[in-house]
Amino acid sequence: MNDQNEKKVKEIVYSEPEGYFPQYALDILNGKKKPMEILFATTNQGKLREIRQILEEAGIDVDLKSLADLENPIDVEETGTTFEENSVLKANAYRGLVGENVIILADDSGLEVDALNKEPGIYSSRYMGVDTPYSEKNQNIIDRLEGVPDEERTARFVCVIAAALPDGTTKTVYETMEGRIAYKIAGCGGFGYDPIFFLPERGMTSAELTAAEKNAISHRGKALRKMCAFLKELNEK
Repeated sequence: MNDQNEKKVKEIVYSEPEGYFPQYALDILNGKKKPMEILFATTNQGKLREIRQILEEAGIDVDLKSLADLENPIDVEETGTTFEENSVLKANAYRGLVGENVIILADDSGLEVDALNKEPGIYSSRYMGVDTPYSEKNQNIIDRLEGVPDEERTARFVCVIAAALPDGTTKTVYETMEGRIAYKIAGCGGFGYDPIFFLPERGMTSAELTAAEKNAISHRGKALRKMCAFLKELNEK
């Protein structure tokens, strides 16, 4: 056992009741690392499944939890003016509610329509009111673009994921999925603005893709893979 692992084992054993030798201390003695502890600040089980799958594909042994696992999760007000500010704000808000070695992930995402001065942007979920059905929101955007030609209907989904790290620093990753706003609602897959987000190279909206097809090219899927690559590198140090 190297000096670093010996130090870790001593710290663990000294912090436990006398006579108790926890399994994870034994794992360190045997050369195994304790699983990386991660809280994904979301109640969306779809997001949770997606990041769990990507972490597993990256070969990271992880203890992954969501806000549903917290006794008293807080409601974080998104007061930032950018996707990055909001994701960092949400990640840092949970620092005091979890263990000091837990990595906290939080994302902020939305739709930017160039012809609408990048609306709805950071207000995507609140556009026209939180309780307004997306069928109405989607139709409203299509109506506002009436007469706008293909080349000016450019849009993108944006996702920023922030990681609040145990050393007090924060890491962010940014990804997009480029496309155009469709002329009509199409597809029943995905959620939110997917039925009006047309992908020219696919000839269909993102709501018409399979879940696997969408995850391979989506803003969130790409951001999650980029964050997981960073976490894997961190885990190997």
